[in-house]
Amino acid sequence: MFGGRFSKNGLVLGVSLNVLVLGIVSLFADMSTEMIYPLIPLFLVNVLGATFIDVGLIEGVAESTASILKIVSGYLSDRFGKRKPLVYSGYAIAAIAKPLLAFATVWQQVLAIRFLDRFGKGVRDSARDAIVSESKSLGVGRSFGFTRSLDTLGAVIGPLIAVALFGILSFRGLFLLAFIPGILATALVVFFVKETAVSSRSNQRYKVSFRSFDANFRIFLGGLGLFFVGNSSDAFLFLRAQNLGIPTLLVPVLYLTMNVIYAVSSFPFGIISDRIGRKAVLIAGFGIFFIVYLGFAFAPSALVIWILFPVYGLYYGLTDGVSKALVSDLAPPHLKATAFGTYYFVIGVVALPASLIAGTLWQTVGPTFAFLYGAVMAVIAVLIIGLFVRSDRLTPTAM
Repeated sequence: MFGGRFSKNGLVLGVSLNVLVLGIVSLFADMSTEMIYPLIPLFLVNVLGATFIDVGLIEGVAESTASILKIVSGYLSDRFGKRKPLVYSGYAIAAIAKPLLAFATVWQQVLAIRFLDRFGKGVRDSARDAIVSESKSLGVGRSFGFTRSLDTLGAVIGPLIAVALFGILSFRGLFLLAFIPGILATALVVFFVKETAVSSRSNQRYKVSFRSFDANFRIFLGGLGLFFVGNSSDAFLFLRAQNLGIPTLLVPVLYLTMNVIYAVSSFPFGIISDRIGRKAVLIAGFGIFFIVYLGFAFAPSALVIWILFPVYGLYYGLTDGVSKALVSDLAPPHLKATAFGTYYFVIGVVALPASLIAGTLWQTVGPTFAFLYGAVMAVIAVLIIGLFVRSDRLTPTAM
């Protein structure tokens, strides 16, 4: 399928074979996830009778599970010098979990299934990101931007499938269908991704500890943690859309518009970060987040929501791949996967309180305060990262 040299230097668009394959893997995996993700909170509230606090708990537990587990999988990947087994195992677990949603009858079952799905994500992501960062491409920002673009292309196709088939399959049928692209992603990793890690040295000490990293990296993680404690699950965006009168069938269309912008912007913003530095691009993304959350807080009508969702995609394009490239810049070479795991751990620790706070604010004082809280935390994070994190080093790339 991908055999042979596919350009003079073995690169396509400046990325290696591993990065190309993992980009396609991400496309299928996100297709599987995103055809059902915008429907899950609506399924919970409208079919299973869950409250907004229940939704916050489910999404908080799910995202915390994924992120906290990534520090363990990152440590194991570095410690034993193996990346690939963690990657395909994680994709397989997530593929198996999604169709189980079709059989859920109470919200507590959805909590358990989302936990299993995100457990798979936690197993795979640190090792996968280490493979991307270690692959011979024309710049780490380019590699991460490329994989994020294909990942998000899957997030465009997934909602399209949901919109096209919702009238035929409804919630439960789409949950079953999500298994197919998920298992295809697993097969691609098994057969086409090459291992990049070297065997660990017996005299190398591996510790899961913030003290393994310098103060600059720790301040960066602290700023990110404050940002993400205000960044609740996107499930609340979908509920806000419905709250302002957008029909269930059109919620995946909103998500689609967001992901189109995300997909087309991730790759060029990754390249830009290789040239001008990651921090400036990341802070610009946080600024977009602030504007969008203010908009969701005070939106007077559904029309504003249709404008905000595409702009929110720009936030993802500016920050998702770029933040990972910055982690790669700042991490010690022998602790690359551990650094990614620590990055995800910080995000995971705050994911549960972030969504619980948003759900509680919505339930008690209304959606305006839930989104206003997130906007304020974004400002605090920008001040910390902008003022106290040293500029990342630029790695010259062949253009």
